[in-house]
Amino acid sequence: MKKKIHYTLFLTLALLFTACGSKQPNYEIIKPKVKYTPSKKNLEKMVKKLQGSPYVWAEEGPESFDCSGFTYYMYGSMGIEIPRVAREQAKVGKRISVHDLKYGDLIFFDTNKRHRGRITHVGMYLGNGWFTHASTVKREVIYSNLNTSRYYKKRLRICRRYLPEIEKETTFKPWKRSIQKKNKTNTKKPHEQTKGTFYAQVGSFKGLPHKSLLHTITKYGYHYRLIKFSAKGVTISKLLIGPYKTRTQAHNMLPRIKKEIKHSAFIAQIR
Repeated sequence: MKKKIHYTLFLTLALLFTACGSKQPNYEIIKPKVKYTPSKKNLEKMVKKLQGSPYVWAEEGPESFDCSGFTYYMYGSMGIEIPRVAREQAKVGKRISVHDLKYGDLIFFDTNKRHRGRITHVGMYLGNGWFTHASTVKREVIYSNLNTSRYYKKRLRICRRYLPEIEKETTFKPWKRSIQKKNKTNTKKPHEQTKGTFYAQVGSFKGLPHKSLLHTITKYGYHYRLIKFSAKGVTISKLLIGPYKTRTQAHNMLPRIKKEIKHSAFIAQIR
């Protein structure tokens, strides 16, 4: 009997360690409450709401996630039960070709350095090459693109579908890529903060960003916000410029922010 108990415990731990990351985890798996019916519209609501959520290994929401916890939470919130860890999620659902991907399909990767064929990461496809996932590098839920990222394109292994046939496909764009009219200089002083939930995220830092970067932001007339959280015992600071009332306003400011502050800035919604 003891051997059986020990084996069960070992198996549970082994499964959990297949999720992304290396933080001391809370081994209790929290099943999400069913809040939606299965649909693309409801998935879109969750995708927009959860962008920028902190990455924490072995967490499945609602405040923080690891990669498989993120997909487990979104599907569980619609009453669709899928396994908790990435390599088990990759074994169920309808297997499809990368050329047949639709919004809501899960895509699985082998991110091991030696490419051993093991599934170690998962994201949810959004269309036009874009997918959303809890990133161990950015330490939060972000957008990435299969068409422009050689790293993910090379490591893609399996695609799965769990939703029934969903609504008509639409083109997904995390931000407008068309050429915008030149914006007038932002004359607002840093302390004149407006209300809104959309930001341009400049980066994540161990501890606090360097004072020179904060000075540059205020010099150009932007307002910034710092969000702090702990990861592996280290304080991480997320540096945001904004807020902006609408996603369109944030998108219109993004080219300037990329040019003046940091070229890798991207849009995040923080509620």
